[in-house]
Amino acid sequence: MTIISVVPPVENLDVVVRVPGSKSIANRAIVCAMLAKGESTIRGIPDGDDTAVLVDTLREVQRIHQLASDAYVIAGDPQGRLPNIIDANLAGTSSRFLTAIAALYTDTRIIDGGEPLRLRPMQDLHNGLMSLGADVAPLGAEGHLPVSVSRGSLVGGHVSIRGDVSSQFISALMLIGPVLQQGITITIDGPLVSQSYVEMTATVMRSFGALVELTATYISISPTGYAATDYIVEPDFSSAAFPIVAAVLRPGEVRIPDLSLSTMQGDSAILEIVRSMGLRVDTVDNDIVVRHETGTLLQPISWDMSNCSDLVPAVAVACLALEGTSTISGVGFIRNKESDRLGDLALELKKCGAQIQVDEDGLTIVGGRPLHEAEFHTHHDHRLAMALALSSLSSGTCRVHNPEVVSKSWPQYFVDMAAILGSTAADK
Repeated sequence: MTIISVVPPVENLDVVVRVPGSKSIANRAIVCAMLAKGESTIRGIPDGDDTAVLVDTLREVQRIHQLASDAYVIAGDPQGRLPNIIDANLAGTSSRFLTAIAALYTDTRIIDGGEPLRLRPMQDLHNGLMSLGADVAPLGAEGHLPVSVSRGSLVGGHVSIRGDVSSQFISALMLIGPVLQQGITITIDGPLVSQSYVEMTATVMRSFGALVELTATYISISPTGYAATDYIVEPDFSSAAFPIVAAVLRPGEVRIPDLSLSTMQGDSAILEIVRSMGLRVDTVDNDIVVRHETGTLLQPISWDMSNCSDLVPAVAVACLALEGTSTISGVGFIRNKESDRLGDLALELKKCGAQIQVDEDGLTIVGGRPLHEAEFHTHHDHRLAMALALSSLSSGTCRVHNPEVVSKSWPQYFVDMAAILGSTAADK
């Protein structure tokens, strides 16, 4: 087991942090390129575990060529090849997208993953594919991985799916729509959580020539196929939230190069959130600059984060520095992420003296309390690891178990954040 000590510098911030490309956008672009006719070039692909699963899957069947550290040429093929057995490791998004893709082919594929991924729910996606005619059979617990998948009688058509479980199920069905004989129409049953991710899926698909009609309750995708294209992945707001939040916890300035070029991510809400706390946010050239002036009186917040739920760990840590009571709501569904992102986050933050309560759909946090050193567990969750390490700016120091889980989205997190978190080394 790896444990690191995080002992941040004591001075005010004056840092530049470059963040990786958006894994959410990259995953969608890779899938579109996989199913397109011809070769696509995608640049800005981050090197996290989620995208690595898709890249390795294509590499195994010789459908991808690397041009640079973040650039690949992908050989598209709507009738394409996939390995017979795909190990998604811990990559939830990739496993769900690959399950849908596997339903395009006559031959059976098996989708599996590591034990934490096997525990995550998949039933709604499996039900959706089966209602369209695909053959989906559990090889373990029903509604979970591992699962065998083949086309069956799948030609497209209409499917109804709950909107309050995971937007990834909806996105997975959307992504295969253009290559189905009848296209696909999706009725969203109930409120849609993480709507911004569904909109992101539609935007990326359109970049590859798909025709997508999207409303709050209904999605229609024509059987146009995908066209190969050159695509650049924009910087990741979900990752940028962590250096941005550092400016809440410590006076000074944080600059994120090229972040203003990111236009389709719901997690851009982090700028509005920290602005409401009292920070100054500016665009300089293409960079986002966040400033916390010494002596600024920071304000607690009350925020519905149903459309930017990946920000919850970072924002919760920021709330520890705000005098008064802050509330985060609309995010009960994140208890089924890589971890229980409400219960596990609260459990860990209480170790450093935080006053935090888990509500039915969010968190209540009383900020401005003195914090102390703590030893945190990361619960197989990259965003918990990043957020808990960041809490050291308020507590003075912390120890983090299994920090390598950040490899899911930002493998170089502790290196790239060294100006904020200090240099870290394994204790054992």
